[in-house]
Order: sequence, then structure tokens, then C-alpha cells
Amino acid sequence: MVPDTKLLALDFGEKRIGIAVSDEKQKYSFARDHMQNNGDFFPGILKLMKEENVSVIIIGYPLNFKSEKTIQTEKTETFRNKLEDYLIKHSYQTDIVFYDERLTSRIAESGILNSGMKKKKRQEKGHADSMSAQIILQDYIDKLKNREERN
Repeated sequence: MVPDTKLLALDFGEKRIGIAVSDEKQKYSFARDHMQNNGDFFPGILKLMKEENVSVIIIGYPLNFKSEKTIQTEKTETFRNKLEDYLIKHSYQTDIVFYDERLTSRIAESGILNSGMKKKKRQEKGHADSMSAQIILQDYIDKLKNREERN
């Protein structure tokens, strides 16, 4: 991990992409507004990455409960490759890693349901996408910290 930089998590979806960013100490994750998965996504995410000084991108990796790839896994891999190509083309160097995202959507939906948020606001699907990204990122951060403490 590069000191004083942030981590960025993405929860890829065909319509929307959930986004979360860490603090500079890489201890906590914060959900950000989701972005539509359209032609504006790559320029928008690059802008956010520059503003936030992002050193690593964590992309939720969807496997089934048998740890096998699915159609969504292949779409996520294609998305990762396109993102990497875009960043290289625009001279932004960063690591991109996959991280197991099983159950994050269900945890996010449950968290939103129990949050006290008004029903109309809860029904906006982008909230679950960004909360899923936040869960992925916090889990990633916690696992890194646990590994560091053991060494």
C-alpha cells in the first residue's frame, strides 16, 4: 500500500457501478454516489481517481457459491480490462485487483432496509450498488490489516 493514497472499490453492474473510497490512512471505506455504466463512466472515474489520489482499485469479483465463474464474472473481467486500457491510455498508473464479492449485495440491501431511510430513497438501486462497494472495500481493508498484524 502506498502511504497517504486512497483505495477505490467498484461494484460492477451492467447498468450502474457502485463506488466507495477509503480515507488516506486506508482504514475506513465510504460509499460514494454510483455512476451509470455508460460512455461517461471511464472519464468520470478517472477524474474521481485523480481528485482522491487513488493508488489501488478493488473490483468486486462475482463467483457463485461453488467458487466458479459465471457470466457476470466474465463481464466483470472484460470491464476490468477496458478500465485498465483506459487508464494506461490516459497515463494513470494503478493496481487493479479483484476481490470476492459474494453476499455483499444482500448485506447491502439488508443494511439499507434497516437504516431507517425512507422507502422511496431505499428503492433507488444505486444506494445498494455503492453500499456493496463500501462493504467490499472495508472487507478488503480489514483483511490487509489482519495480514499485516500477523506478520
